[in-house]
Amino acid sequence: MGVDYYKILQVDKNATDEELKKAYRKLAMKWHPDKNPTNKKEAETKFKQISEAYEVLNDPQKRAIYDQYGEEGLKGQVPPPDAGGATFFQSGDGPTTFRFNPRNANDIFAEFFGYSSPFGGMGGGGGGGGMRGGKTLPVEEILTIEIKPGWKKGTKITFPEKGNEQPNVIAADLVFVIDEKPHSVFTREGNDLVVTQRVSLAEALTGYTVHLTTLDGRVLNIPITNVIHLSYEEVVPREGMPIPKDPSKRGNLRIKFNIKFPARLTSEQKVGIKKLLAP
Repeated sequence: MGVDYYKILQVDKNATDEELKKAYRKLAMKWHPDKNPTNKKEAETKFKQISEAYEVLNDPQKRAIYDQYGEEGLKGQVPPPDAGGATFFQSGDGPTTFRFNPRNANDIFAEFFGYSSPFGGMGGGGGGGGMRGGKTLPVEEILTIEIKPGWKKGTKITFPEKGNEQPNVIAADLVFVIDEKPHSVFTREGNDLVVTQRVSLAEALTGYTVHLTTLDGRVLNIPITNVIHLSYEEVVPREGMPIPKDPSKRGNLRIKFNIKFPARLTSEQKVGIKKLLAP
């Protein structure tokens, strides 16, 4: 098989185009000769290997030939039918052969970074294209975040190396932090949902039915048969928020009560209440 391009880029054989680009970006930035003045010879060798590996694996035709025939197949053996991405020539009476000639590593690097130096103005390192002008250019990219059921305030979503770039360093990560908008009815405590109902003293003493529309649009009718006191809390199992690690499970719905006491009572009412509540 010769050189293992997948091993050089530190990716597996099923790596996607995006994974290849990410690997090349990281390794090319790490081993660019201009970033390694104290071990430039080693860096030049590794930089060339990284660039060659990326050039092959990022090209579907070259990658297909490499996967089937290895490095030797790319660089001089008899090609498979319809093989592309290589130079073909006839040698005497022998078979048609093909040869892959790696491009200049600096050209690949310059093309990948849009001819704008990620090192803040370094030279192209000799050879072909190189960096031009050392300018920093803004890059726009659409990132998609799929919010999972039950995610809490403070949950972080990280996009590696999608943040700001500085000279001589790998791009920073881009981190999004989840916040929660206040709800008009419910508040959240962990995985539980909490709601407060206002009831009269008569309802607190004689019974009350809670009518609630849930966050997913269902209507709950919850009868309260216990006497409601100031610290009373009705717990409805599994009607809270989905648990992020297992969305099939949920927290609880906790119903608290605010009892509205009458502003005043008549003498007859007081006497009647005393009779009713006498031990």
